[in-house]
Amino acid sequence: MTEEKVDSTSDERTVNNIMRHEYRVLNDAEKGSMRDVKDEGARFVRLLHFIGNPEQIGGEFPTQQRSRELSIAQTKIEEAVMWAVKHITR
Repeated sequence: MTEEKVDSTSDERTVNNIMRHEYRVLNDAEKGSMRDVKDEGARFVRLLHFIGNPEQIGGEFPTQQRSRELSIAQTKIEEAVMWAVKHITR
C-alpha cells in the first residue's frame, strides 16, 4: 500500500490526515513561516546529530541520537516546531 504524500504547505494537506478533516487555507506568508519553522527545526536536529557524531561530518546521520540527553533535546525541538506550526495554522 502506497501512502499519498502531500507537502505540508499545500492546500490539499487533509488527504493524509485522519484526525483533522478541515484546514484553513493559508496565505503565502503563513506557508513561508511554516516552512521556515520546520527548516530551522531540522537544522537544529542536524546540529544535535553532529554533536553526538562529530565523525559524521558531511555524511548521513543515524536516525537515533547518540545519547538520552540528545534524544530528549530532539523531542523538545520537534515539540516546539509542532506548537509553532499549530499557532501559524490555527
